[in-house]
Amino acid sequence: MRLPYEYAIIQAMPRIERGELINVGVILYSQRLDFLAARTHLHEDRLRCLDPHADLPAVATALASWEATCTGAGAAATMKPGERFRWLVAPRSTILRAGPVHMGLAADPATELDRLLEVLVR
Repeated sequence: MRLPYEYAIIQAMPRIERGELINVGVILYSQRLDFLAARTHLHEDRLRCLDPHADLPAVATALASWEATCTGAGAAATMKPGERFRWLVAPRSTILRAGPVHMGLAADPATELDRLLEVLVR
């Protein structure tokens, strides 16, 4: 049985004033299955095309924090998965941000998350 989920693309915008970005991950939330996870992939050469001086280790660390927040690590420990998802996809003016939230249907959200990462990021 396919169940609804919400997802957003995680985007890197190394020079906010220019408005140029690349997709670096996907975050997926299924309320019905109590599932929240993010998968990321930083294509360093693409990011360097937007900003040759981008701090790649800092961006990679920030991406890892998105994945950790999904699992409830750190300050997110007391938050429910839905609260963590809403917090991560809230608008922000930082190098990493979430794009618009979209909906879908899937039987297995983890498999769907891997598929979305392949299609939208890699």
